[in-house]
Amino acid sequence: MNDPGLSSLQERIAADDVRALRIATYNIHGTIGTDGIAAPERTAHVIRELDADIVALQEVPLGGSFAPNALPVLREMTGMNAVAGPTLDTPERRYGNAILSRLPICATRALDLSFGTREARGALDVDVQTDGRGTALRVVATHLGLSARERRAQIRALISAFDTPRMPVLLMGDINEWFVWGHALRMLVTHFQAAPAPRTFPSRLPVFALDRIWMHPSDRLLDVQVHGSMRARVASDHLPLVARIAREHY
Repeated sequence: MNDPGLSSLQERIAADDVRALRIATYNIHGTIGTDGIAAPERTAHVIRELDADIVALQEVPLGGSFAPNALPVLREMTGMNAVAGPTLDTPERRYGNAILSRLPICATRALDLSFGTREARGALDVDVQTDGRGTALRVVATHLGLSARERRAQIRALISAFDTPRMPVLLMGDINEWFVWGHALRMLVTHFQAAPAPRTFPSRLPVFALDRIWMHPSDRLLDVQVHGSMRARVASDHLPLVARIAREHY
């Protein structure tokens, strides 16, 4: 005999899936795996496993004499739109963030989060059209610094940039905060509210939740999970993080 309660639960889950977008963030470590091999095709296979509508990427090689541009390979193998957000841009090396999207990207901005003489940092800030009515979602992909003072300044800059209160905002990336109650995380929780934080680093045996996904309004963030396939555990020193978000309030 079928359980009516179970059937009803399955129907609600199916309805949520129809109304949800899949979102991911992934520090690809320059496409260099834990085996020391640079393999953008392997990275692309992991991204395809995620089956995400929007993917924020960090540590993306974007060309120059130091390393080839990995973004064309990722774009071609996933069939997604691609936007680069270099934080380092010299003839020898272009390097930084990127966003892949199945959905149309209708605006792109770059936020400079560099701090003093430390490594250049930034955020790639895009508007994604989520339906045929022109509904937009703001997606911010970032990779914060290694110093606590640096991260605090960068988060203040990010929060002050969220000047579109009527537009939902996703903040995703490698936050580089090792401590659960670090000041950087407390600042973000104040703005976005708490969100699930599965461990993503190091990929072989994750101990730290360095990679995060937040959304405002927070009630549209349905769930957050780590993607720990065998290929993902080798392709980078970070595991990807995947979330489902509601397309709109219902």
